[in-house]
Amino acid sequence: MRRQIRKIHKYAAVFLALGLTAAPASAQTGSMSEGSEMTPMMDMSGGMDMADIPRVPPVFGYATGEDIHFIHTEVSDPGIAGILTDMMGSPVPVVPSLADIPADLLAPVYVFENGLQPDGPRGPLGFQPDVFDRPAGTEAYTPLRKIMLVNWSDSTEPRVLRSAEAVTKAEANNEILHLRQRNRREHAVSHLA
Repeated sequence: MRRQIRKIHKYAAVFLALGLTAAPASAQTGSMSEGSEMTPMMDMSGGMDMADIPRVPPVFGYATGEDIHFIHTEVSDPGIAGILTDMMGSPVPVVPSLADIPADLLAPVYVFENGLQPDGPRGPLGFQPDVFDRPAGTEAYTPLRKIMLVNWSDSTEPRVLRSAEAVTKAEANNEILHLRQRNRREHAVSHLA
């Protein structure tokens, strides 16, 4: 764990993660009214054996106080790609040119370095799930993210934060010691909706 934290400190990341709002399975697959027939989807495999094709699992996080699901599609840094690949069990490609994206096109994703370690989903460093600012569906949405590392103060009782506003309020109240991006040139992560 310490090794992973050092890696994320050494490299700062902007990442592209495909945002999917959490919805019940019935909403995701659709429903059929009584008496209707469902036709199978077109086979898009081109005859390929799909068993060896990597699957991109969704990741759990928070935005504007709501549960969200997203995918890590690519990052600018090999160290972050390794952490995310290990976490997800699915390859996360490295695209170094993401680090050249202008800062005004990036939105923060808050990644926790300490605090609560929930029984359920966790962030890439083993603590609470990530928190996204400017999520899909908002006017200011961007798929491009800069990683902001969050560190709770030793004198504060950590809690789960579910919005960017809650993170910045905790920082203003000195509950969070560090809220920083390290070496912007070295990290880039993409996130699409």
